[in-house]
Amino acid sequence: MKEIPMTASLLARVMVTSVSAGQGITAVFIDLNRTHATNPLWIGHARFHVVQQTFASLAAAIVEVVLLWAIAPGARLLFYLATLLTALPMFAFLIAMLSRSLYGGTLHDPNGMRPIRIRIGSRVRAVDMNIVLVVVGIAVLLIAVMIFQLGIGT
Repeated sequence: MKEIPMTASLLARVMVTSVSAGQGITAVFIDLNRTHATNPLWIGHARFHVVQQTFASLAAAIVEVVLLWAIAPGARLLFYLATLLTALPMFAFLIAMLSRSLYGGTLHDPNGMRPIRIRIGSRVRAVDMNIVLVVVGIAVLLIAVMIFQLGIGT
């Protein structure tokens, strides 16, 4: 079997693929269950939109992965486009999180997934896992872009 060399470009594509595919696939498992889409305490219209958003996320992830691995002229630009498209939902999350006082939004639902509790010294802190995942996702994308930049011209 022929070994594929790990280039900067390949590593960057794998990193962005993991974030993109993770966003698309994870949404299906997290949002299409009793904590979201079939949550009896949610109004029907909210459940409708979470299902719509879930399938939009899945479709976007498929497009992003195709763009990342397309063998075509301008593949470098396709990498940047796919990375930008992957980052958009994370930035939208940050906007929704920072503006939630304007519309009465909360990061979690008492009938849904609760934040994890972490003891730091004598204090217990509630940490919303969505925030952790978004921050890690943005960091991975930034590192992937830097790695991709290092590989240009090699």
